[in-house]
Amino acid sequence: MTGHPSPEAPEVPEAPRGPSAKDAADAVRSRINTAQPHTARIWNYWLGGKDNYAVDREAGDRIRELHPGIGDYARADRQFLGRAVRHLVADLGVRQFLDVGTGLPTADNTHEVAQRIAPESRIVYVDNDPLVLTHARALLTSSPEGRTDYLDADMRDVDRVLEHAGRTLDFSEPVALMLLGVVIFIDDDQEAYGLVRRLMEALPSGSHLVLSHTITSPAMPDVDAAVAFWNEHGTPKLTQRTPEQVARFFDGLDLLEPGVVSCSRWRPEEGGQGLPDEVAMYAGVARKA
Repeated sequence: MTGHPSPEAPEVPEAPRGPSAKDAADAVRSRINTAQPHTARIWNYWLGGKDNYAVDREAGDRIRELHPGIGDYARADRQFLGRAVRHLVADLGVRQFLDVGTGLPTADNTHEVAQRIAPESRIVYVDNDPLVLTHARALLTSSPEGRTDYLDADMRDVDRVLEHAGRTLDFSEPVALMLLGVVIFIDDDQEAYGLVRRLMEALPSGSHLVLSHTITSPAMPDVDAAVAFWNEHGTPKLTQRTPEQVARFFDGLDLLEPGVVSCSRWRPEEGGQGLPDEVAMYAGVARKA
């Protein structure tokens, strides 16, 4: 295993102080399984973060042996997030974001990118990972002009997600629904497409869907091997889909150029990003008419 500067156990920020703060923090910590690798922590490792354990780094290194480009599409997905949010805020005037499947906070989270351009932006994060929850409470803070909120929930609980998000977001105004690398955890196609459709149906005209998804492709057989290794040893399990199946998530919406493409090819910025043109993570942005 390669060396890594992080400690054996990542530091977990304390929850806000209050009468039951310690109990709440203890309850969250009790849900963190350090004996089995977890996708959010491995993703954090590939991005150079410190919020991961030895078991995650070992699995991450093994997956990288099977598919050496894995770190590239972790970075490509993160950079796609930044470009998509900047375009939505600066060019299209979007000021509200519902980010489902937040993942562990790193640099340039959705609210940081949005509020850097428009400080009044409002963001609601949703995730059901206990380590993400603990860090989110401490790190996902808002600008004074805007608002940032966090919900500990599974995206399958659509009614709860929407009810909670409605306390911060104004559903009479456009909202960008961010689903980056999250529907890969729903193996049933009908359920996956249905969940995205239900979430978008609750949002007004002018809202946008921002989605990325790991693909399977004959041109990238090592990706399939890496996913197979993960599904045997890690949690939660991943489901790959073809580029055509990923494009189906945008049915009924108006796709922005250049359509559903490799993350690194979605409106790349001048000067390049130091990433391959083709990575096994496809993405797109689309508008609800």
